Amino acid sequence: MKTASGQSILKLERVSKGFGATDARREVLHDVDLAVTEGELVAIVGFSGSGKSTLVNLLAGLEMPDRGSVTFHGKRVRGPGPERAVVFQTYALLPWLTVRGNVALAVRATASGRSAAERDAAVERCIALVGLTAAADRRPRELSGGMRQRVALARALAMNPRVLLMDEPLGALDALTRAKLQDEIVEIWQREKQTIVMVTNDVDEAILLADRIIPLNPGPRATLGPAFTVSLERPRDRTALNHDPAFRSIRNAVTEYLLDVGRASVPRCEQEEAFDPLPDLEPLPVGGAA
Repeated sequence: MKTASGQSILKLERVSKGFGATDARREVLHDVDLAVTEGELVAIVGFSGSGKSTLVNLLAGLEMPDRGSVTFHGKRVRGPGPERAVVFQTYALLPWLTVRGNVALAVRATASGRSAAERDAAVERCIALVGLTAAADRRPRELSGGMRQRVALARALAMNPRVLLMDEPLGALDALTRAKLQDEIVEIWQREKQTIVMVTNDVDEAILLADRIIPLNPGPRATLGPAFTVSLERPRDRTALNHDPAFRSIRNAVTEYLLDVGRASVPRCEQEEAFDPLPDLEPLPVGGAA
């Protein structure tokens, strides 16, 4: 079982971020604190529109905070860098390039001091990590949605990042493809020994993958809630988890917390319409081929 080193690698300290003109500015995140330990897999869960993507953009250096600080290994983040790679929900692949060409872009951008043979080997290694060697010469239009997301993951891995930031990367996929990629993300994380921060609105996915789950309370002025430690042994088998009381306990605790803070953020007259009771628990999907 892979364990974190205990050293914080990425931090948000009292971070606030808003958007819009001065007289109509909307604060999306307010006074957010987060410390990510090197080697761990953290899942941020929350409602759609709560600011999860803004949080990822701040960690990546794609957005700057209005107040507070973002630091990587104690140094203030002032922009994007190859040590913090991002995998988005949208694949953002260049349609005229092959799988190999899209991954090679990241290698060329971050490994200019290496020989051509070393760069080529790095490209092939990253393609193999996500199981796309046989499709390396195909273009995005020839790939399924799951395969395109694997290309996006390979491209991020090609940057050899210390931290992998994942902004709902599996949200647009069908259940079986999503299950397959969930397993592959964990395998890559354990093999490559990277730190992962993943945002999702799927509590089951967070429990299956993460060491810690941190809820993002509803916005505007969203804040992070208390962390839930996921101490389930690895490897985690989704079929067995469906019958594990510890899994169901964590699931209930995280879901009830999110529903409670969601209700508190809605005017009383709207609560009955806006929120249903806690739904019946459905089993995790069993993985299948992408």
